[in-house]
Amino acid sequence: MPDVNLVRSGVAALSALVLSLGLSACNVDLGSAEATDAGSGASVKDQNDGPLATKVLGTLSVKGRAAETGYDRDEFGSAWKDVDRNGCDQRNDVLKRDLTGEKFRDGTKKCVVVSGTLQDRYTGKSIEFRKAEASEIQIDHVVALQNSWVTGAFAWSEAKRTEFANDPLNLLAADGPTNSAKGAGDAATWLPPSKAFRCDYVARQVAVKSKYGNWVTKAEKAAISGVLKSCPEQRVPTSGAVAAPEKGEKGADDKKPAPKGNNGEAETPGAFCSPEGAKAEDSDGDKLTCSVKDGDDRARWRSAA
Repeated sequence: MPDVNLVRSGVAALSALVLSLGLSACNVDLGSAEATDAGSGASVKDQNDGPLATKVLGTLSVKGRAAETGYDRDEFGSAWKDVDRNGCDQRNDVLKRDLTGEKFRDGTKKCVVVSGTLQDRYTGKSIEFRKAEASEIQIDHVVALQNSWVTGAFAWSEAKRTEFANDPLNLLAADGPTNSAKGAGDAATWLPPSKAFRCDYVARQVAVKSKYGNWVTKAEKAAISGVLKSCPEQRVPTSGAVAAPEKGEKGADDKKPAPKGNNGEAETPGAFCSPEGAKAEDSDGDKLTCSVKDGDDRARWRSAA
């Protein structure tokens, strides 16, 4: 397994070299966006040790949105794949990374998170996570999948879209209602309520779009630039890869049957659903029901417990 500190040191050195060359390339190298067998793991915390966010923003193409024609969540692969082959799906990997005091379901080799505390970066609140109320903490795609589609992903391979959807650089555990309010918004239409996190938030969006080659709209670039004026030294985060298990090493869910939803795939707690009353399972095999709670404008998958 590679030495994580050496990996980080290499990334930092590469970032410094890029800056010294004036970022003349179209895209700053923040990690390969080509799909790989190992993918990117979530068990290495991202560090804001990349180039200046303003510099990277300047390398992104500026275009109008493409048509939404053809967009569907399924175009980004099955929800929460185990891309790093550590036996845990990416949702649980991100919960394990972002929560503190987490506890795990017995028999899952510290894979299925059943409780913990989230210091929510979007709101600044402390939120208790319980598996039975999993939709209260959602995993946000910092660059929303639909936004990615209309800024370039429509032309990608399914493998690249699947890597994008499961890349820990683009994933944050967040307050469910706040994440739902964001929807598919970009920085021009939505920013975290907590102003203290906005510099980090837009820097992460810039990092993701640079890594995968998405463009920004004119309004989006202006909004990001406006935020970064208050933090000109803000740097973009870089993601660390985690090696796949050694040959012959088994993951916690090797023999677990695939969870099923209406379409034969696992469903995500908190995601929109229809029709009301439908039944499904999440990626851990726990039962979900499509239901509406007070304040909802649409039905969402929630724990059936």
